[in-house]
Amino acid sequence: MTKKRVALIFGGNSSEHDVSKRSAQNFYNAIEATGKYEIIVFAIAQNGFFLDTESSKKILALEDEQPIVDAFMKTVDASDPLARIHALKSAGDFDIFFPVVHGNLGEDGTLQGLFKLLEKPYVGAPLRGHAVSFDKALTKELLTVNGIRNTKYIVVDPESANNWSWDKIVAELGNIVFVKAANQGSSVGISRVTNAEEYTEALSDSFQYDYKVLIEEAVNGARELEVGVIGNDQPLVSEIGAHTVPNQGSGDGWYDYNNKFVDNSAVHFEIPAQLSPEVTKEVKQMALDAYKVLNLRGEARMDFLLDENNVPYLGEPNTLPGFTNMSLFKRLWDYSDINNAKLVDMLIDYGFEDFAQNKKLSYSFVSLGEEKIGKFN
Repeated sequence: MTKKRVALIFGGNSSEHDVSKRSAQNFYNAIEATGKYEIIVFAIAQNGFFLDTESSKKILALEDEQPIVDAFMKTVDASDPLARIHALKSAGDFDIFFPVVHGNLGEDGTLQGLFKLLEKPYVGAPLRGHAVSFDKALTKELLTVNGIRNTKYIVVDPESANNWSWDKIVAELGNIVFVKAANQGSSVGISRVTNAEEYTEALSDSFQYDYKVLIEEAVNGARELEVGVIGNDQPLVSEIGAHTVPNQGSGDGWYDYNNKFVDNSAVHFEIPAQLSPEVTKEVKQMALDAYKVLNLRGEARMDFLLDENNVPYLGEPNTLPGFTNMSLFKRLWDYSDINNAKLVDMLIDYGFEDFAQNKKLSYSFVSLGEEKIGKFN
């Protein structure tokens, strides 16, 4: 039986470029472990160019990336408007895309638009699911309209931010807030703020990454929870994981970029999270509700905050969860009796299933024929 060819795409031009490489290594190993697929790898350099498969293999193996990219760029006609994606031809045809590009390109819907244009199946959410979920402000609006509990927030741009002094923010949201670039992920462009000076600095930092910034109330005694969701029309929910860092809840500790991807030796993980049956049921149902409201498919991770009274708030979705050795999403499915090889096999099946379902939709049109224009007075 001929193996299906899977195009594993990683890297990208976001701040999570290196995270993507490490996630891709684990996905590669998991896909290989199934014994069912041939894997072709494509790295996207930080300049946005797809690299050929041989160069991509070296980058996946964590060889020094810049010399590889420099050598590749010498072979490229940069004046060609399609030069950025020409390398996709270097490996011949393949059956399905498996994107592992965190942040920009991968989670904002850009790559999914390319996949759709090429009429190829792909793993994960459709363009609109990624685009809406990547925008924290749009996500919260949809959650709120659909009655899914989330924290209070204010959205500002560079102009309207001048109308929100620190005193006004405190009156509206409390004296501890988080300032976040609306379209960014994994704690980049995010600050915990407790005073006017920090507030000014946080706005300046977040506006580096987006022209829309979310200012969000902090949850008292916060405990952070994560839930994995996979599937299409009948999604599955993983066990719930919890994690805490020193001084979280009672101090200024929070689960930042360093804790997630660089050094989580001080982070305490708990799988499954020790929660009452009632809270467990509510969190899992909220995760499923949000997954459907946001039009997600394939895979997602839902992040929650649990307050001091054990009331859960949905923080945000992650439509392309990290799959590094430090990623909780990877471990949640192990505790849910779905190992890495089985998980990727299911994700690939979901991609083919969703593609086949969408092929049934009609895009036919009625020919306009000869125009007959009415009279204008």
